[in-house]
Amino acid sequence: MHPATKLMLAATLLVLGGCASKTVSRMGSAAAAPLKDLGISKEEIPAVLEKAKDNPYRMPAGRSCAAIAREIRELDEALGPDYDAPAVETKESLADKASDVAEDQAVGAVQRTAEGLIPFRSWVRKLSGAERHSKHVAASLTAGSVRRAFLKGLASSQHCAWQEKQQAAPKPP
Repeated sequence: MHPATKLMLAATLLVLGGCASKTVSRMGSAAAAPLKDLGISKEEIPAVLEKAKDNPYRMPAGRSCAAIAREIRELDEALGPDYDAPAVETKESLADKASDVAEDQAVGAVQRTAEGLIPFRSWVRKLSGAERHSKHVAASLTAGSVRRAFLKGLASSQHCAWQEKQQAAPKPP
């Protein structure tokens, strides 16, 4: 497919996806893939995840239940809800489910098209440092998850009541 055709397809999908702000945001992120590949645009890593990457098994300051709960809450904000978070019951209609599938397909098409604009993409990512940054982001996310699990185990061993104060949140996919 000609690069101009790919760009036109991406622009069309962006316009059609403009009905919902979440879709526009996802489309924008997908279309920005070449900027990430070139190292121009980088994902910011929250400080709590950087700190977790240094030592995920570090004991929290004070070791109090309040300190543990505060750090778990910070990690939840950075990582999203954990698997043990209470699920929010939502009743989606069949039309909403079909719309979500169509949105996922459109976003995927835009991302694949945008990624296809750069020849030798894997080499460009390596040379620009984007691959290294992507691995750093993934390591930080893993360390944050490990840290949260460690803190939850520590809270459980100290009989902290942090679980009762959690808000209901949607389960991660």
